Amino acid sequence: MGLEKPATVAVVDAIANKILAYRSIRQLLGDNYELLNRQRRQQRSLSHERHKAQKHSSDNQFGTSELGQYVDRLLAKEIVAIAQTYKAGSIVLPKLGDMREILQSEIQAIAEQKFPGYVEGQQKYAKQYRVNVHKWSYGRLIQSIQSKATQAGIVIEEGKQPVRGSPHEQAKELALSAYHDRLARRS
Repeated sequence: MGLEKPATVAVVDAIANKILAYRSIRQLLGDNYELLNRQRRQQRSLSHERHKAQKHSSDNQFGTSELGQYVDRLLAKEIVAIAQTYKAGSIVLPKLGDMREILQSEIQAIAEQKFPGYVEGQQKYAKQYRVNVHKWSYGRLIQSIQSKATQAGIVIEEGKQPVRGSPHEQAKELALSAYHDRLARRS
């Protein structure tokens, strides 16, 4: 899970240390990918309206759309379908408590790429990026995945998601670390 790509799936054969498949957010949502962009635009718009209302000390209770929840359900359904297709033993999700560190690291890496060696520029860019980037409800997405997996009889595991690397690398390492943790607990 990350900022630009809220969910990336890696199907891993941990015993053979082999990747069977990767799925990006675009592949997971397929024809519904535009819903993700629409939800992001809607969030930005609501956030802007709230900000304007706060400046004028007006009522700023604009509510939220159900679109985010719908996108989460679509993602959860597809993730569980992939797990069933590959007869996965479990689905590994990152620990929610680690998300802040992961997102902060991702923002910092982007800022370092944009402004190599210019710390003040990196800090300014990171701050602006945090303001502009969408805020995904990872808890809601994880809950949707857990619910669908439980219905399908698939075990859910939690692991520590790596902070660095591409979304594909992070997904692979998350799955492998959960597998190794499971082996260590059995020993």
